Amino acid sequence: MKTRTNGTPAAAPLPTWSHPPDRYILRLFVAGMTARATRAIANIRRICEAHLADRYDLEVIDVYQQPALTKAEQIIAAPTLIKKLPLPARRIVGDMSRTDQVLVGLDLEHRD
Repeated sequence: MKTRTNGTPAAAPLPTWSHPPDRYILRLFVAGMTARATRAIANIRRICEAHLADRYDLEVIDVYQQPALTKAEQIIAAPTLIKKLPLPARRIVGDMSRTDQVLVGLDLEHRD
């Protein structure tokens, strides 16, 4: 086990991948079935089918129906997409209409 200079254990390094691993685990938090929520769901499904076909699990969570989970994930705005896996975890807020930003957030494209 590595230790820091102050004697406390150092965190293990996170794995790095040169390509996306097999499966993406995503959670989309929405506030009811509003037009904005419906648009976010449609947009993220379209993006996932185009770029992650058969390699993703998407869970849609209504913040009103699952407030404990919303609180546990510290959701303060909806829609919010959380990429749980692969690491690092990421959060994207909005209706997912900016495909380029969503792809960067999912680590499927790099910023220029």
